[in-house]
Amino acid sequence: MASSLPGRLGWSVSGATEDHSVCSSEVPAGNEAGLGETSGSAHRSHVPSSEVLEAIENVIQDVFESLSKKQAPVLTVTRRSDWRNIEFKDSVGLQMVPYCTTKQIRSDCPRSATKFALMLKILSMIYKMVQSNTYATKRDIYYSDTQLFGSQSVVDNIINDISCMLKIPRRSLHILSTTKGFVAGNLSYTEEDGTKVNCTCGATAVTVPSNVQGIKNLNSHAKFILIVEKDATFQRLLDDDFCIKLSPCIMITGRGIPDLNTRLLVRKLWDTFQIPVFTLMDADPHGIEIMCIYKYGSVSMSFEAHHLTVPSVKWLGLLPSDLKRLNICKDVLIPLTKQDQNKLASIQKRPYIASQPMWKKELEIMAASKMKAEIQALTSLSSDYLSRVYLPNKLQFGGWL
Repeated sequence: MASSLPGRLGWSVSGATEDHSVCSSEVPAGNEAGLGETSGSAHRSHVPSSEVLEAIENVIQDVFESLSKKQAPVLTVTRRSDWRNIEFKDSVGLQMVPYCTTKQIRSDCPRSATKFALMLKILSMIYKMVQSNTYATKRDIYYSDTQLFGSQSVVDNIINDISCMLKIPRRSLHILSTTKGFVAGNLSYTEEDGTKVNCTCGATAVTVPSNVQGIKNLNSHAKFILIVEKDATFQRLLDDDFCIKLSPCIMITGRGIPDLNTRLLVRKLWDTFQIPVFTLMDADPHGIEIMCIYKYGSVSMSFEAHHLTVPSVKWLGLLPSDLKRLNICKDVLIPLTKQDQNKLASIQKRPYIASQPMWKKELEIMAASKMKAEIQALTSLSSDYLSRVYLPNKLQFGGWL
């Protein structure tokens, strides 16, 4: 427990002989000089438009050079979701290793030719947007030709591959993320277009800005930041005036798995104000997974870890040990499903759990009990127990991990 609350990753395009039968091949780490190497630019939150245009031009130039040699062009991208390409670092979370295993997106193979073409299509769209200084969401790109792309997930995956391949964050590619998160509490700021926003704690919250990097003049007297997993819990705390009753604070919810903008905002607030960041999640594997995304990042987005993760995040609740300590009625507890148990076992094996012995103990408690609980389980004690008793006591007496 703790003391009480104080007052662009490697890419290349290479020629491939036309008689090559392999559609996608793996390139081991360090097998080619510079291939898959992480550079400092991967840590920049903004890349100038001139550099973005140059990077895309280099890709297209290599494609033309391959064609001029009568070779089939190949795009080489990092295997973003391969744990072999990931390392855990306390100060950053999950980040890509300096040299990564890669895969080739070949233009001469039926299984990968479509993706090769779609990557060039989206690169073309990005180039035009950067040139004209216009922006689009991933959803806009998908709906520009739904029959061509097939599904939103195809577009999402290709955009992430391009961002990682070019070592350029999505915002600098002029691609915006759709925001679903909310923020409320003791916070005001000015948006990029000059709009002044005051996140007063009322019955409604403010939508997380779509251009987090562009906000400025942030001002707050908050003593801490509270990340809430669910929208329903977030709204209940708003209704109870939680942001002002105990001490001034900032509340944020990603409404489940957080979108990119919500994660960027949490990181920006932490960088700006250097105040404690707590999480309020369900006592289940899904809630723990979401908390780990805020704190340590995700494997698929590890190439952007340096401006997405908040390593100082603390687990405030709902802790599995709280269920017994508070004598929560067993009738409101829910048995872990097989999927829950598999998720929990997966989390327990992750490298960052070894650095968190108290977290490890809580996971063991959940695994042994084979039970989970939603935050709403606290209403079995009293309707306002969460805001009136649970959170004030946790924050006053240091009940976080």
